[in-house]
Amino acid sequence: MIRLLNRLQDLLDSLRVFDFLAPLAIRLYLAPIFWMAGTKKLADMDSTIAWFGNPDWGLGLPYPEIMAWAAALTETLGAVLLVVGLAVRWWSVPLMVTMVVAIVTVHWPNGWSAIAEGSGPFATERTIGAIERLQRAKEILQTYGNYDWLTEKGTFVVLNNGIEFAVTYLIMLLTLFFYGAGRWFSLDYWIARRFREPRS
Repeated sequence: MIRLLNRLQDLLDSLRVFDFLAPLAIRLYLAPIFWMAGTKKLADMDSTIAWFGNPDWGLGLPYPEIMAWAAALTETLGAVLLVVGLAVRWWSVPLMVTMVVAIVTVHWPNGWSAIAEGSGPFATERTIGAIERLQRAKEILQTYGNYDWLTEKGTFVVLNNGIEFAVTYLIMLLTLFFYGAGRWFSLDYWIARRFREPRS
């Protein structure tokens, strides 16, 4: 039995030849997310700066111009670097900082769930109330709208905007910080192979 288990473990270990796929997949998953977030900010920096600085309807951050430009450029450049796999461990740090700022300033008051849930371990009074409103909205649409057409491509949900997605991205960036961009499909790998001196 032990011999069989050892052979199975050896088989599993032999699959590590494909370990470059995991960081590559994470990089290619995160790149469009940061690209869209960064370029959206850059497209209207006046509104972005106002949102960063306004304490009433925005984030109320200090130095909103600096913070807005830093976030927008970090996300946009970070997306490009993730795609090509350049300076991934280094650049994951400022990207993690943007995620922590987003978690604390934007998403934290909304709880965990990204989409409002009426039950389950992460349901709150806020999400339960949202589900009640969603049900009422569906009833209105079923009565006065073409509900079948409206839901043909998907169902309606209420965006709760909790920390769920931002924490997921943070964990993925933390993985890249420790494991790097991966072999073969990253500039980091080829640069290190050419210039990095072996550790003694």
